[in-house]
Amino acid sequence: MFPLRFKTAVALVLLGLLTLLAGIGQKTFWAPSETFTASAPADAAGAPVTVIDQHLRALHGGTVKISIKGDGNFILAAGRPDDVDAWVGKTAHNSVTGVSEDRKSLQMEHADGDATAPNPAGSDLWVSSENASGELDYSWTPPADGDWSLLLASDGTKPAPSSISMTFPNDTSTPWAIPLMVIGGLLILAGIALAVLSARKPDGEGGAGSRFAKRARAKAEARSSARLGSVTPGETKAGGESTTTSKSAFTAAVTAAVTAAVVAGTGVAASATTTPAPAPSTDSSAGASQTAAATASPVLLDAQFRRILEQVSSATDAGDAAKDAGKLAPRVGGTELEVRTQNYKIRSQVGSYEARMPVRSTKLLTTVVTSKRDWPRSVMAVTQGEGNVVPQLLTLVQTSPRENYKLVEATPLQPGITLPNIARGGTDSLAAKDKSGLLYSGEEALAGLADRLTTPDSSFKDKLVEGESSPYIADTLSYQAEVVKSGENGNFSFTHKVVPESTVVFRTVDGGALVLGRLNFGFDGTPKASGDKLTIGDDAAALAGGKETTTGMVLSFAESMAVYVPPAGSADPMKLIAATRGLVGASFK
Repeated sequence: MFPLRFKTAVALVLLGLLTLLAGIGQKTFWAPSETFTASAPADAAGAPVTVIDQHLRALHGGTVKISIKGDGNFILAAGRPDDVDAWVGKTAHNSVTGVSEDRKSLQMEHADGDATAPNPAGSDLWVSSENASGELDYSWTPPADGDWSLLLASDGTKPAPSSISMTFPNDTSTPWAIPLMVIGGLLILAGIALAVLSARKPDGEGGAGSRFAKRARAKAEARSSARLGSVTPGETKAGGESTTTSKSAFTAAVTAAVTAAVVAGTGVAASATTTPAPAPSTDSSAGASQTAAATASPVLLDAQFRRILEQVSSATDAGDAAKDAGKLAPRVGGTELEVRTQNYKIRSQVGSYEARMPVRSTKLLTTVVTSKRDWPRSVMAVTQGEGNVVPQLLTLVQTSPRENYKLVEATPLQPGITLPNIARGGTDSLAAKDKSGLLYSGEEALAGLADRLTTPDSSFKDKLVEGESSPYIADTLSYQAEVVKSGENGNFSFTHKVVPESTVVFRTVDGGALVLGRLNFGFDGTPKASGDKLTIGDDAAALAGGKETTTGMVLSFAESMAVYVPPAGSADPMKLIAATRGLVGASFK
């Protein structure tokens, strides 16, 4: 029969081997997969657009891979969540919002709405897009800080591809692997040690000569007792029972060590599997500040802005070269479209008439991007490329989510003038009537400029000034006075009026503002007496259909202007920053 301790030792070794194997298995053949894949339900309702929610990108950390299969061509575009939602609008769409508990299916939500939408390809809202035919494998990485959603569509009239699968990084941590291996090793060592001690036989048990050993030991004990005196019976057992005691002590020590290892292993596993919950914020403004940070994101990234500028420049180059306003339409609107259209008409009849200054995407000196995320959105670039004698302020406006930015004003910087400093990371844009923190509102500033250009003794004469080397105001007043003085056959008057809907206001770093907008410059002439004739120039004649009139004439110019407004409380005057004008109309009364 095997002693009980030996059986216990064998059991400890076997248990240790199993525990060690379990730990090794968690690191090898039982290790969890590095990724898991969830797919869209096959029975999801069809829709022209599918939106993939921004939260899925960071659902499990790491890079998410998306596989899409569909019939024909389709696009996968990345944009800010509010931009994607605004573009989708009232269109029927599906939204991928999460992953099922078994991590096999994507959770889909359907919203009813319009059955079709415009083709989303080429929208300025997308920071990037992937065009595909049949299938697409896409790695979803954020183009910049903040949240980003994805929009999937065909051409807006056909259903968006429905075969979507997303592969997420999986949690491959095995918090019990190391503790199990440590515990297994300790159990094996404990079993081996216990087996060795169980096999060791105490002195005097079996074997030849044991009788002499007992006798010698008895004599030694008698002598020792004589020297030490009487002792308690328990203390005289220095032979076989001491061995038993040492074995018991060792067994107890092993048991304590294993127990400690188990407890320690449990603690390691617990700490590895438990992620500390974030402490609740005591700052009630934390949520509001995060929301403010999201809404304060600039409406364009640098890469988007450069792409847009290149397309604007290409459109204006094509229109200028062909003198065809139709080529401008995709990227030019407002004042600039009107001025260039009339410029082409005049130049087709008057070869010497000066062309409009070319629009360049390079050299890009600076950009001004609003953080105001509703529509219309306004941005500005300052460029000085080939053909630009001075830097040019290019004002672009996006009137709605599904329309692209268009160049509405191209205004050359006045010589010798320095552009006010405006934060490049995104700045506030103000309503034309908003005077908060300013000496004058944008509307008041342009009205003051209009009065300054119309009346030599304007009340704004000392409140709005210009550089000595760029006397646009002085030259305009001088021109008007000269026409009136030399007009022997006619009575002439001039007006400068603000076009309110054209006003754009950007906050400057010093708390002031840069105001951009249009004035309508009217030139009215009437003969002094019956039979008197008024003559107009060749440029105006190309629009009026003749050079002379006995009934009177009206010339119209569009003035693109930029004015710096100091912050409230400043003693400094407003300053004219940029100005130009173009003939847009001529007619006889």
